[in-house]
Amino acid sequence: MLQIYTGNGKGKTTAAVGLAMRALGAGMRVYMMQFMKGQAYSEQVILRGFAPQLRLRTTGKPFFVAEEGMLSEEQRAAWGDEVVVFPKGKPPEAYVQLLAAGLRQVMEEAAGKYDLVILDEIHVALFFGLVSRTQLEEVLAVLGTECEVVCTGRNAPPWLIERADLVTEMREVRHYYSKGVEARRGIEN
Repeated sequence: MLQIYTGNGKGKTTAAVGLAMRALGAGMRVYMMQFMKGQAYSEQVILRGFAPQLRLRTTGKPFFVAEEGMLSEEQRAAWGDEVVVFPKGKPPEAYVQLLAAGLRQVMEEAAGKYDLVILDEIHVALFFGLVSRTQLEEVLAVLGTECEVVCTGRNAPPWLIERADLVTEMREVRHYYSKGVEARRGIEN
């Protein structure tokens, strides 16, 4: 089955990690590739040594990306060097190549060897044009129907939603970010 966790609410990666724990408890093998994430997230600390049947990989840069016009001047100033802004449809080539290498790694390491494969934040990579539909479809074809695949991130594309067997949308009703609360260690990162 192909599962999609999307929406603007909190909990997409958290749900995927929870599913990974359930699968491990059932004796399954789990592979998780986190796209667009560096090594700064707390779940990585515990997942890396949690179980021999779990392989966690990450591919990304230690900054966020945004297309021109997505951020206000205040937001851009607040992010400083932690955000790279690029013209729509022209993402940084080095980042595109980095994520392409991550997709190849998934195909080489996970195909036929894992029962659950999680592609964390793949929707965001698609949204920014860092990964193409063709590339993701190739990964899904290589993984085949022998494993459960979970794709996470905001802005899941309609073609992927249509293809999926399960789609869950996390909807933000209220979030403390709007009150100026930054990401908290162990809760958001």
